[in-house]
Formats: sequence, C-alpha cells, structure tokens
Amino acid sequence: MSHQDHGASHPKYQAHHFKTMEQQTSAGKLGMWVFMAQELLFFSGLFCAFGYVKFMYPEAVALGQSSMDWRLGTINSIILLVSSLTMSLCVRSTRSNNRSAAAKFLLATMVCGFVFLAIKGAEWGMHFHEGYFPGKYFHPIAEAPIQNPMAHVFFGLYYVMTGMHAMHIVVGLGLMLWMLVRIVKGEFNSENYVALENTSLFWHLVDIVWIFVFPLLYLSK
Repeated sequence: MSHQDHGASHPKYQAHHFKTMEQQTSAGKLGMWVFMAQELLFFSGLFCAFGYVKFMYPEAVALGQSSMDWRLGTINSIILLVSSLTMSLCVRSTRSNNRSAAAKFLLATMVCGFVFLAIKGAEWGMHFHEGYFPGKYFHPIAEAPIQNPMAHVFFGLYYVMTGMHAMHIVVGLGLMLWMLVRIVKGEFNSENYVALENTSLFWHLVDIVWIFVFPLLYLSK
C-alpha cells in the first residue's frame, strides 16, 4: 500500500527522509549495531573489573562463589537459550508474513524472560536472607555458611553484574511488549520488520552477556 507524500510515492511505513525501504532498513540495522557495540564495551568493563578483583582477592571471590547455586544458574542459561530461539522464530515468522505465529513466539520469549527474572529474584532473596549484602552492609546471619567479611568483595560485583543484566532483561521485555502490540496491529510484514529484528538483536545480546556472566560467577573457582 502506498500514498502520495512529499511528491513521492512510498510504502506507508517508510519514513519521509528515506528514499527506499532498503535504505531505511540498512540505517536501522547500522544504528542498532552501533548501540550493540557500546553495550558490549559497557559489559566488558564489568568483566575486566571482575578479573581485577579476582586477581587481587582470589580467596574472597572463591568464598563468595561457593554460595552460588550452579543448578539455578544452569536453568536460567537454558531458559535464555530457549528464548533466543523463540525470538529468532518470531522474526522468521514475521518475514514470512505469519502474524499469528510471530505473536505466539514473541509471547513465549516474554514468558522465558519473566521466568528468568523470577529465578534471579529468588536467588537474590536467598542471599539477602543470609545477610550477604555488598560492602559495609555485609552482615551474615549466624546460620550462614560464609562468615568471612572479605566475601563482600565478591557480592558487590555479583549484585552489580547480575543487576545490570536483569535491568537489560526488563528493558527487553518492555521492547517486546511494544513489538507485540505492533504485531497485533499488523504493522510488520516481510518488507517492514527492522524494529522487530533490532529488538531480537538486543535480546540476543542479553543472552550472550549471560553466557559469559554465568561461568564467571557460578563456575570459575
């Protein structure tokens, strides 16, 4: 469908300042990759900080890591991998003009995101219950297995790294909710899908970051 505007005929979902849909799609993808690059730089800084702390305080980090439940971390890793698959299937369905399947796969991805947050919230709750707070607030209860005050070094980074990752999950869920509304309205099709694809790239970034966060915090002892 097209209409006359600014003296030129173009699809209704093409912005006026782009000459073609291909140009608009390329610009959208380029902008997203630039954003992804700065996100990777941000998380790289956190990984470097973790490496520095582990080098300076290996015993404190190992002590903190001993409190991590690798089984919950593994379950969350599987959930995120499944969500990346359903997100990719959502984009594929959109490019095939299958709106119903796209909406279902996007909903499945959102459910995975909420389950991930619920499990991560439960983990934080268990640590808080045992008194494993960061910095000067680290006051383990008498029954807690870790009593060494130096363990706060690990928990400070743990809460920052998993907290920033969880914040990205929340942003991703917000974007997906917006995309779901647009899918239901029929705004996406085989020609107009770059916004949905960019949301998919953001979600894959969240998945990739967790693939590095999980072994660093849960497994590398």
